[in-house]
Amino acid sequence: MNPNLLLLAFCQGMFMTNGIAFIAMNGLVGLALAPVGWMATLPVTSYVVGGAISAPLVARIQARWGRKRSFQIGLVVAAVSAAACAYAVQQQQFVLLMLSTLLAGFYQANAALYRFAGTELVEPAFKEKALSLVLAGGIVGAFLGPNLADLTVGLLPTRFVGAYLSLIGVAAVSFIALSFIRFPEHRAPAPGASTGRPLGEIMRQPVFAVSVAAGALGYGLMNLLMSATPIAMQQCKHPFTSATLVLEWHVLGMYVPSFFTGHLIKRFGALPVMAVGVLLNLACVAVALSGVDLMQFLVSLFLLGVGWNFLYTGGSTLLTTAYRPEEKNKAQGAMDTCVFATMALSSFASGALITTQGWTLLNLGSLLPIAAVGLALAWLAAQQRQAARPV
Repeated sequence: MNPNLLLLAFCQGMFMTNGIAFIAMNGLVGLALAPVGWMATLPVTSYVVGGAISAPLVARIQARWGRKRSFQIGLVVAAVSAAACAYAVQQQQFVLLMLSTLLAGFYQANAALYRFAGTELVEPAFKEKALSLVLAGGIVGAFLGPNLADLTVGLLPTRFVGAYLSLIGVAAVSFIALSFIRFPEHRAPAPGASTGRPLGEIMRQPVFAVSVAAGALGYGLMNLLMSATPIAMQQCKHPFTSATLVLEWHVLGMYVPSFFTGHLIKRFGALPVMAVGVLLNLACVAVALSGVDLMQFLVSLFLLGVGWNFLYTGGSTLLTTAYRPEEKNKAQGAMDTCVFATMALSSFASGALITTQGWTLLNLGSLLPIAAVGLALAWLAAQQRQAARPV
């Protein structure tokens, strides 16, 4: 643990404050402004589509100008997009809201790389713990995001405008904290210098394929259920304050385990930890299908968060074994492009399914990606056992 890592974890917390506030608001704002109900989560979908589009660009920016400059640009975009969202809501413009959240995706694509940047601030032997501890900074977002949205949602005459404007302050605080972080010296690749193996060759490795599949499907499943939760709770007559409480516990489930996930991965390996994440996702669905009381929403989303943590942290750690130092930007960018693309699909499906099929069928459908991740982990474990056998 060092001051640079602590500040980066704080920036992760500010990122999650922004993200959770977006989740808490965008589905409900979309439901109010969308021409038809199934389009309610399109602003959430735009956010992750923006991340998917931006991930390759962010990888190139970081290769050219380094982590710090790229992260700072991302925070400027975060402030601008929050202001644009506030204006869109003030003017009751659904399309403008979607474009504003699309722009915010550039910030998301930048901040998603905080976890990998953390591994560069410590000795290689501590990379699992550093990655996990940076993610643990999301605990700040667990408390601040839902409560900030709750406190500022009615601050101005037009509902939700004040909440979006408050996110400008969140971006500013994060920018100040980031300015004090000392990243390793960055040197842009010389023209014609080798950047390692072609991306296609890196992606064909079983360890790369499984780490990305687990990260993408795990994040997609989490996003599918999390995005639908505020709408599902409104359909079940739960107040907005109850929805923010559930999201608060969900984010605690996402990030509190990060204090020990790195230790577990170091001791038992990434695959066993990820397998536990699959089982936790199954438990989440079981609780969700048992009823629609507040406590069932809360417990289900909490389990979903812990399951996501084990899958995402394990998958990200596993990915670091699939590339060489000179290949990091394109490999990490490829993973996050896949993650955001899956999230975009799940966000769109979330709004369509929750408004047309309901909470029960949405949860039953989520068993498919859970099964796919479980099979992928079993396949990689078999591959590794076969490779370890003496010839």
